[in-house]
Amino acid sequence: MNRLYFLCSIFLAALFIAGCSGIRYADSDPLPFEDIDYGYDVQFTESEPSIAYIDEGSGDKTLLLVHGLASNAGFWRYNIDALAQDYRVVAIDLPGYGKSDKGDYPYGMDYYAKELVNLMDELSLENVIYIGHSMGGQIGITLALNYPDAIDQLILAAPAGIETFAPGEGAWLANAFSIDGIVNATEPQVRANLSINFYKWSPEWEWMVEERVRMAKDEPEMREFAYTVVNSVSAMIDEPTSGFLSDLNVPTVIIYGKYDGLIPNRYLNPGFPSEVFEKGDQLIPNSSLVEIDDAGHMVMIEKPEEFNRTILQSIR
Repeated sequence: MNRLYFLCSIFLAALFIAGCSGIRYADSDPLPFEDIDYGYDVQFTESEPSIAYIDEGSGDKTLLLVHGLASNAGFWRYNIDALAQDYRVVAIDLPGYGKSDKGDYPYGMDYYAKELVNLMDELSLENVIYIGHSMGGQIGITLALNYPDAIDQLILAAPAGIETFAPGEGAWLANAFSIDGIVNATEPQVRANLSINFYKWSPEWEWMVEERVRMAKDEPEMREFAYTVVNSVSAMIDEPTSGFLSDLNVPTVIIYGKYDGLIPNRYLNPGFPSEVFEKGDQLIPNSSLVEIDDAGHMVMIEKPEEFNRTILQSIR
C-alpha cells in the first residue's frame, strides 16, 4: 500500500461514514459528565484537583491506564477485565477530562505527570506499570523522564511524543483546535473525527458518538472540557519528548496499529505509522515494538484481545 493510497483511503472512509450514518442523537437528553457510564464503579481522590478513577483487580503489580486526548477512562472498557485477572488495574480520568475536576489548571505534560505522581502516592500504588494511549503515552514519557523512580515499566499504545514537528508546524496543529469548534461539532463531524481513529469503523462503537454528542448539550462543562483539549494539544507541541527518548531508563514497549490514521500527522508528516514507531524503538534504550495488524489509532478498542494479550506477555 503506497502512502497516497493509505492517506486517501482513511479520508474517504471518514467521509463515507459521516455521510451515511445520519443524525441519531439530536433528540437525546444532555449527558452530564458525572453520568457517563464507564461500565465500572468510579472513585475519586481527595486531593485538589479530584481525579476520578476505576480500581479493579489485585496483584503484586499495578497497571495504571491513562487515556489519550479528548477521551476518558471508559475508553479502556475492553481491556480492564482481562488485565484485572492477575493485576490491580487503575484507569483514570486526567484532570479536565471525564468525571475529574475541571477548571483553570495549567494543563500540560509536566502538570499531568506531577498529578499522576500525587495520585500514585495517595492511592499507595506500588510496582506501577504505566500504560498510556496517544497523549497518555507522551505523558508517560514525561513522567518517566521527570520521575525516573516512579514506575517500573512503560507501555506506550500508539503514543504521541515520538513524532517530531518542524518549527511552525506545531503552531499550525494547535490552531486547528478551538473551543467553539469542539463544542459546536455536528454529529456527522463527531462521527467522522472518531472514525479516523479506526482502521474499520464499526457500529459497535457508536457509544463514543452518542457520548460526545450528548456531552455537548451540557454546555458549561463541555466548554471546560474543550478548554482542556485545546490546551492539551498546545502542551503536546510546546513540551516535546521526541528529543529525550534516549534518556528513558525504564523498560518500554511500544504497541501500535498498522493503519494508524493519526500518527504520523497526515498533513504535516505524511508517511506510515511504522516509520515513527520504529524510530522510537531505536532511540529508546530498552525498548520493544509490537505492530498489530488491521488496527488504527484506537488499537486497544479495535483489537482488544490481541492488545490485552500483548500487554500481559510484555509485563516484566
